Amino acid sequence: MLEVNRPSDLLEHVGRELGQSSWILVSQERVDLFAEATEDRQWIHVDRKRAAQGPFGGTIAHGFLTLSLLSALSCELINVTEAAMLINYGLNRVRFPSALPVGRAVCASGRLSSVDAFPGGVQLVVDVEINGERGGKPACAAVWVLRAYGE
Repeated sequence: MLEVNRPSDLLEHVGRELGQSSWILVSQERVDLFAEATEDRQWIHVDRKRAAQGPFGGTIAHGFLTLSLLSALSCELINVTEAAMLINYGLNRVRFPSALPVGRAVCASGRLSSVDAFPGGVQLVVDVEINGERGGKPACAAVWVLRAYGE
């Protein structure tokens, strides 16, 4: 984990590996709740019987569910203790290189690839991966843009 006091302190850490977060289980209940919230009820996510006969041998997590876990997982990658707020500014690139079978846990790891000052804070770019517990290709790889405000 990278922990700094002020947002401007991040400028000194460009290129730094951020370590690995704890694991979060992606249960069928979590997938079902996400399906209801987003109205994405595709059978590969919610129909256990049909999915068992499908290409993945069971249900898989939505790509966007996997991506959304980044908010929780990232709290263990970067901490700016004196920031007024740290906000999600967007994504430059997102890919889902492999399916994430339901019932597996995921963790995040990342690298602070750039930090640029702007009036009131800094914008940081983190190359991040969300990986399943059994290894292989990441379930999600993204270039995440955040803004840390306050000095």
